[in-house]
Amino acid sequence: MEEKLKIYLTKFWKWISPYLIQLKNHFIRIWRKFHIGKILILLGLIISLFATISLYIYAKVEDVEDLKAGIEQVTTVYDRNEEEAGTLYSQRGSYVSIKEMSPELINAVIATEDTRFYKHKGFDIIGIGRAAVQYVLKGGQISGGGSTITQQLAKNSFLTLDQTLIRKLKELFLSIEIEKEYTKDEILEMYFNKSYFGNGVWGVEDAAHKYFGKSAAELNLAESATLVGMLKGPSNYNPIDDMEKAIGRRNIVLDLMVNNETITRDTAVAVQQENLTLVDNYQESNGYKYPYYFDAVISEAIKHGFTEEEILGGGYKIYTSLDQTYQQEMDQVYEKDGYFEDASDGTLLQSASIMLDSKTGGVLAVIGGRGEHSFRGYNRATQSTLQPGSVLKPLSIYTPALEKNYDLDSILPDEEGLKFGEDNYSVSNATNQYLGEVPLYKAVADSLNVPAVWLLNEIGLNAGIKSLSKFGIKVTNEEDKNLSAIALGGMDKGVSPLDIASAYTGLANGGIRSKGYFITKIVDSTGAVVVDNEKPKQNRATSPEVAEKMTSLLIGVFTNGTGERNKPAGYTIAGKTGSTQLTFENEYNGTKDQWTVGYTPDIVLTTWMGFDHTDEEHHMTTSSAALGVGPLFKAQMEQLLPQTPLTAFETKSAETLVAEENPQEDWKEDIKESVDNLKEKINDGVSTLKEKTSGWLNGVFGN
Repeated sequence: MEEKLKIYLTKFWKWISPYLIQLKNHFIRIWRKFHIGKILILLGLIISLFATISLYIYAKVEDVEDLKAGIEQVTTVYDRNEEEAGTLYSQRGSYVSIKEMSPELINAVIATEDTRFYKHKGFDIIGIGRAAVQYVLKGGQISGGGSTITQQLAKNSFLTLDQTLIRKLKELFLSIEIEKEYTKDEILEMYFNKSYFGNGVWGVEDAAHKYFGKSAAELNLAESATLVGMLKGPSNYNPIDDMEKAIGRRNIVLDLMVNNETITRDTAVAVQQENLTLVDNYQESNGYKYPYYFDAVISEAIKHGFTEEEILGGGYKIYTSLDQTYQQEMDQVYEKDGYFEDASDGTLLQSASIMLDSKTGGVLAVIGGRGEHSFRGYNRATQSTLQPGSVLKPLSIYTPALEKNYDLDSILPDEEGLKFGEDNYSVSNATNQYLGEVPLYKAVADSLNVPAVWLLNEIGLNAGIKSLSKFGIKVTNEEDKNLSAIALGGMDKGVSPLDIASAYTGLANGGIRSKGYFITKIVDSTGAVVVDNEKPKQNRATSPEVAEKMTSLLIGVFTNGTGERNKPAGYTIAGKTGSTQLTFENEYNGTKDQWTVGYTPDIVLTTWMGFDHTDEEHHMTTSSAALGVGPLFKAQMEQLLPQTPLTAFETKSAETLVAEENPQEDWKEDIKESVDNLKEKINDGVSTLKEKTSGWLNGVFGN
């Protein structure tokens, strides 16, 4: 078989060879005739020229001239009064000038990282040659090396850490621009202040305090060599995590200093015999004063097009709607553990609160959770998707009902066993009590479920969904387009406290809903405004007339409804309570989520309480928001309201308005209530008399 295959291949080769020779000669003639070699060389030169021009332009448009200002300055957050509120975490430490650094430190870094630093103009042709050889050997991957101190500064300040030829070329052109803009000493100064030294420490000054308990100016030769050695790999060569590796790397740096003739061999040998004594007196400056608020500021800045690294390390001034007084008052309330019934295994009962300016939607204060804060961790006030419960009713049912000419005292059915919709959905009141029929204002105040579902069924499910959309709550999940989700807030895809607070600005501000926001503007290190967000994002959610009627209904929640016991003493507010049911049986008739929303013409406060993961061991044992989240909400309001302008509502509670319009009916109702009370007292008296008589008779005649 093999012999036959060889014979066939030989015959095929003899047949095709003449054609291949002809093709080769034809190709050579065309190549020579049309000068293809020259054309390819020309194209290569054009591509190289284009690439060079592109890289040159890239280097020019980068803010090289602002590099030092960016490193020196921290990103500062300002409150709504343009007073400094704090600073953001950033990749920088305490900035010091090169005059405040030990000369041994300078000598060590030049010997180790860039021996020709004072001779080149930003790049070293020898180092580039070495990197080019590595590029070929590594199959197109840059493995490091060849970068001058200036190039390392360019990389740390402007570029990503990916090891590619393009990044290397960008680094080279940027280093040329940096050398044009700054002196060698300024470049070294920025390099040391920008470098990372492990254990969360940036900059040589803080590193000196972290590892040796002294300033950068006081470092001796051994300590200087140790810090410079860490630049190769801060996690591997720092003496806290690995003393042996740190000393080994230090000794290599000392040998390099001998080679560079900055110290003698005898000096190096003597220092290499020394042990390192660690002293940590580093104290991190805590400018991150309001962690959940600042987390949200960073997240919002990212939505404006910044990266986290840019916003933390760019030296920006971020102006916000923060009110430090409100934030501090809210913080103080949340520090009191008595408001929270944690689980028996120690799991924290969680809570979140957010306070908005009623007119603009600016976030005045926020609490994202309880327990230890983690940088840009889970913020329950802004990132959660929770079932809203009955706090949805004013937005999805009663506002569109008033728009369809229902009124404050419209009579609604309140009967057990009613069924609604095509699927015969039925619902019960939380108290399992039914009045037959109730005026609309009482259905709202007492948060009755049956009248609410009946009303939504009457005006139409789509009317409720459309109303929610106008209040900024988009119902996109098909599984949530049902009476239970829209009327009672039993959503699969829920909402955050920020969503609810933003929605209620539409009732607090005459029908104009404002989208909640943190940042008003961002100014860069040159003074230029790079984000202008001072104009609120608003839309009309309902008419001023309907908003006023809704406010009168929601005042009643706190005067004679589910929020009565949590009304802040001495203040009039409007709002709504809400809770969601557990999905399992429990002896306490407990709840999963609890909400309270309250507002005045000045502010909106939304507070949520619940466990992050609800199960038989982790749920609230209180059956209503009045007993769980209510006291926490009340405490916040009583702390916050005295600090507000205390603008009064232009309306009264719905019950009061109805009574004023129908005084005769109100009089009859008072008589009826008095008669009912009298009957109750008579019945109680009769029952007591029977019990006493029975007891006396038993005592006389025995059981």
